[in-house]
Formats: sequence, structure tokens, C-alpha cells
Amino acid sequence: MLDLSGKNALVTGIANNRSIAWGIAQQLHKAGANIGVNYLPDEKDRYKKKVEELVAPLNPSLIVPCNVQEDDQVQAMFAAVQEQWGRLDILIHCLAFAGKDELSGEFSQTTRQGFMTALEISTFSLTQLAAAAKPLMTEGGSIITLTYLGGVKVIPNYNVMGVAKAGLECSVRYLASEMGPHNIRVNAISAGPIRTLASSAVGGILDMIHHVEETAPLRRTVTQTEVGNTAAFLSSDLASGITGQTIYVDAGYEIMGM
Repeated sequence: MLDLSGKNALVTGIANNRSIAWGIAQQLHKAGANIGVNYLPDEKDRYKKKVEELVAPLNPSLIVPCNVQEDDQVQAMFAAVQEQWGRLDILIHCLAFAGKDELSGEFSQTTRQGFMTALEISTFSLTQLAAAAKPLMTEGGSIITLTYLGGVKVIPNYNVMGVAKAGLECSVRYLASEMGPHNIRVNAISAGPIRTLASSAVGGILDMIHHVEETAPLRRTVTQTEVGNTAAFLSSDLASGITGQTIYVDAGYEIMGM
């Protein structure tokens, strides 16, 4: 029933084979979507080579550089989408960053620059990419971002990323309201803690994962594939009535009080 054949999906944020974005890209491809990805450009094109090798089995028709802190690169990425595909159906936003120093210790010691960087990359970039995607979603579309429980509850060491995720989830609601009349749906997936390159910067991440495994109703944490399955569902017509929501894929941990 879940069929994304003929849909063009741009997946941002793939860093390696542990990335949640990688799990999502695989499941979108499995459902029949035409995949495009971005990579973070650097002087030696190290990320380009890694991403190209990783996504090769998905036969992506688009691999483009994009640093969301550079407006011209964002514009160039969506210009490439328009030139290659003509339209966009699915946008996956898996972009987040905070300096390692901001992800441990006391939240009140967050620096001005650290705060601004985290919010720019992790929060504002969703609005930035959604604005660029909107004109290309001529037949409607689905925009999906990744959030975490730390945006609504205090998680040790998550600190400024909690503020960033709170802003991200609020952005989802405002974007959903704006884009709904254009048949564009905007949702967030709140995944349980997964060992990724990004999460490894959070102090005590392994303790966090073990706690979820002991406490969550399913007595485990979740996999990239499970998050990818939910993203595929939200990208499909099966989720045509769902927008502005945060969907928890965390083995039920979010419901627990103690």
C-alpha cells in the first residue's frame, strides 16, 4: 500500500551509515521514490566522496553540495532540483549541530556564538529549506524534520539543542499552517536516542541509551530503519490527513513518568 513511485525526495543530512537520514533515504528508496541527497562541501571534498559511496546503491539522480549557513548554496541546491526534476515532492530535513562544549555541563554557560550557531543550523534551516522547496512542490508535498524529546523535557547535557528542538517543533506548526492550503504537509519525527555521529557529541549518550532500554515500554531503543519507515509513511498518501504533528518513534519512552 505504501508506494512512493514517481515521487522526488531530497534527503539532507546524510553523514555516514549510522545517520538517521541514511535510514530514511533507504526506506524512501525501497518504497520507490527517486532520491536526491546533499553533502557538506569542504576544500578536499571528503564528505562528497563518503556520501557518494554510501548512497550509490540507491542510484540517486541528484547529489549536490549545500551548507545551510550559505544562502547561495541553498539557492543553488534547489535550482539543481528544479533543473533535474522539475518538481519536488518530499523534503527530509535532518540537519542539526551544536559545538561539543555546548553539549555538556551547565546550560547557563552556553556562549552567545554557540547559541546562535545551534539555532541557525538546527532550527532556522528548516524554515530556510521549506521556503525554497515550497515553489517546487507544485503537486503538494511532504516536509519532514527530525526532533528529540529534549525539546519538551529536560535531558542532561542536551542543553542548547533542547532549545533548538523546541524552536524546530514550533516552526513545524507555523509552516504547516502556512503551507496547508498548498497541500504541503509538514511534520516532525521525534526519535529515541540512536548512536549517530551527531549524538556522540552529547555527554553521557550511552547512559541515555541504556536508560531508554531499561525504561521504555518496548524495553529497547529504536533503529534508523524504524525512523525511516515512519518517514516513508508520512511522505505517502497514507498520511494525507496528518500535518503539523510531532510523531514519537522512541519505543514508547515519551509516555513514561518514572
